[in-house]
Amino acid sequence: MTNEQIVQKTRQYIEGKFGDESTGHDWWHMYRVWMLSKHIAKSEANANSFIVELGALLHDIADWKFNDGDMEAGPKAAREWLESLGLKDEDITKIEDIIRNISFKGAKVEQNMQSIEGQIVSDADKLDAIGAIGIARTFAYGGGHDTPIYDPNIKPIEHETFNDYKNGKSHSVNHFYEKLLLLKDRLYTESAKNIAKHRHEFMEDYLNEFYKEWDGKI
Repeated sequence: MTNEQIVQKTRQYIEGKFGDESTGHDWWHMYRVWMLSKHIAKSEANANSFIVELGALLHDIADWKFNDGDMEAGPKAAREWLESLGLKDEDITKIEDIIRNISFKGAKVEQNMQSIEGQIVSDADKLDAIGAIGIARTFAYGGGHDTPIYDPNIKPIEHETFNDYKNGKSHSVNHFYEKLLLLKDRLYTESAKNIAKHRHEFMEDYLNEFYKEWDGKI
């Protein structure tokens, strides 16, 4: 099986598996991360495009948020799929590493993505978490998990550990301060940083408008 055939089979598998997902971690999220990853990879001469594409398509195959906080659910599911396609272990290990380290784990938790392929996919995933799409996904996820839109009495927290972040309960607007507005300064590649500027400003404008409307101002 050629690399292109493996990528296309993986695309079909993920599209079928996540086509009806409704919390913003659906096929279209993975499609956008895939497209963004390919775009960013064009500016990174040393990147292995095959690893980038598979890492992007599989990065949310079993997200810890939907698997009782299990950080190994994703790497395990990806390995099972890729082994069924006959991918060599060396490549599977690289993709597992991307999936294992891609998640945001709290404001004060350092990132640990080592490979350029992982950094590309990580940047693409972060870009899809900000801007207009990021706003839509935030409230879709919140609505699917009984999270209030906003409570002015609950202030955002800079989480010290992944466990604090993972187990924290808040409202959707706090998610902007606890994660989304932090992402532009956590990007690895220059091309992603350039894309992030407008999306970050869009979120800031949105929040300003949100507070005006929340307070009943015209």
